[in-house]
Amino acid sequence: MNPLAPAPSFGPLVIAAVLAAALLHAAWNSIAHGIGDRLVGFGMIGVADVVGGGALVAVAGWPAPGAWPYIVGSAVAHIGYNLLLLASYQLGEFSQAYPLARGTAPLVVAPASVLVLHKPLTAHELAGVLAVSAGLVALVLAGGLPGREELPAVAAAVATGLLIALYTVIDGVGVTRGPLLAYIGWMFLLQGPALPALAVLRRGRHLTPALRRHALPGLTGGAISLAAYSIVLSAQTSGALAPVAALRESSIVFGALIGALFLHEPLGHRRAAAAAVVLAGVLLLSTA
Repeated sequence: MNPLAPAPSFGPLVIAAVLAAALLHAAWNSIAHGIGDRLVGFGMIGVADVVGGGALVAVAGWPAPGAWPYIVGSAVAHIGYNLLLLASYQLGEFSQAYPLARGTAPLVVAPASVLVLHKPLTAHELAGVLAVSAGLVALVLAGGLPGREELPAVAAAVATGLLIALYTVIDGVGVTRGPLLAYIGWMFLLQGPALPALAVLRRGRHLTPALRRHALPGLTGGAISLAAYSIVLSAQTSGALAPVAALRESSIVFGALIGALFLHEPLGHRRAAAAAVVLAGVLLLSTA
């Protein structure tokens, strides 16, 4: 452990900020999944990333030289994440793909935080991370084990979770190189063009009519996505990487509630119990 590294700080303000980001994350994913042409929807999310990132760059300017490898690495990981998330939503149901992807990430980030970044977890934090992760996996399995026909969707969702873990670790280090706004701006500006370019290539002359139907929800989802992850990056400057990574995945609970309250999807006893386990993990993290 580096004796000069700042001690992680995971206080009430950080917890509240990450929970707000989790709610925003669930909101933009439910919007993205509900768009009829998801490729065009994700393309418009990328446009929002370019516009928002460019605005931050215009205000914040250039990042520190040492931040560039992390910004580029994070942008590449985010492009892969968006492609795999798109594939997950095209192959499987939202209620399965989303929690599986989000639940995989903290299971990888927690050991990476200890072994790679030398940021040890307290007993409360470890218990909280494990509880949140277990609850999220239970949400995935609430409807039973996936069948053979669901395996491609499951594989895409797990791969999505691995890339979430990758960019979480990259950003956990890179965001400390700062400045924060410059880091956020350049990361979004670099990752943004990939999905719009793919939409143009794949849809061709059919893109314009698709934009008439899907531009507004896509841009709305992109703006919410940018706000949600900017909050997370700000929280990661606290140094508490694994707890932040676990707590932000409580977006699964918000997603289940959004589905039950607004989309009239059944919650069920098993999903409710799994959500309670996630809540227990959140409480453990909040008292760490």
